[in-house]
Amino acid sequence: MDNRKDDITINPVRRAVLRGIAVLGMAACAIGSTVGSASAQSLLDKIKNGETIRIGFSNEIPWAYPGENNEPLGFVNAMTLDILKRLGTTKVEPVVTEWGSLIPGLQAGRFDIITGGMFILPERCRNVLFTEPLGKFGDALLVRKGNPEGLHSYEDVRDKGLTFVTASGWLSVKAAKQVGITDDKFMEVAGAAEVLQAVKAGRAAAGGGDYFTMKKFADEDESVELADPFTPVLPDGAPALAFLPNQQAEVDAFNAVLKEYIGSDEMMETVTKYGYTKTNLPGGSKTADLCKG
Repeated sequence: MDNRKDDITINPVRRAVLRGIAVLGMAACAIGSTVGSASAQSLLDKIKNGETIRIGFSNEIPWAYPGENNEPLGFVNAMTLDILKRLGTTKVEPVVTEWGSLIPGLQAGRFDIITGGMFILPERCRNVLFTEPLGKFGDALLVRKGNPEGLHSYEDVRDKGLTFVTASGWLSVKAAKQVGITDDKFMEVAGAAEVLQAVKAGRAAAGGGDYFTMKKFADEDESVELADPFTPVLPDGAPALAFLPNQQAEVDAFNAVLKEYIGSDEMMETVTKYGYTKTNLPGGSKTADLCKG
């Protein structure tokens, strides 16, 4: 990449960071008193001072997951590392937790950023601040090999009185409830691995989740496949990085980077190995609109 282009990209970002630091500097103590055990020092201060930035994610392949020696892998983590580098730091500490503990963990100060590929939803916007979208992604239906029940939609699962499984906090929970899958036919488990096991063992006829995760299961396990064709309930979801509600300056600084980074050669080189393609770029979707529902 042309170094002159890097200078053009980074300089306004660094100015945004410095402006954010100036705004937050006087409020650092107040911030600390409002976020419980979270550090009084702002994230932008930590970046400026060369301190380690803690990123929180669950084990969700290929979005964000731990590798050897807890290395942060997945395309959302990879994008986050690129953005942090542009902001001036490469010091990162991964913090792996269950999906349902991501927002509580951020609120408790266990990490500084949620990088788990969390979709922007109105109910989540009441608890965290999201950056602009990192992409757009649909869901899929995981079934046993041969699709013995002939399932091609959530409505098929409902109409045939079969059991559906998904993970706590996933968008597919909302989809299942929206179509009217009853509580006695609805299994909510801890994470992706449990969804796979429930379908394989026959405890559920179908499992719902994001396309990337479900496709990886189908590619690697001959006992399951994706329902094809599949008619989704909800429109594509848009993941983003998440911050505490008092971190608007941080969100602004990250968004300044994203404006130049999304769709760039640098980004695509980083994420392609995880299956992210140009069809997944966020297009014109905006966080403010997605938060309204």
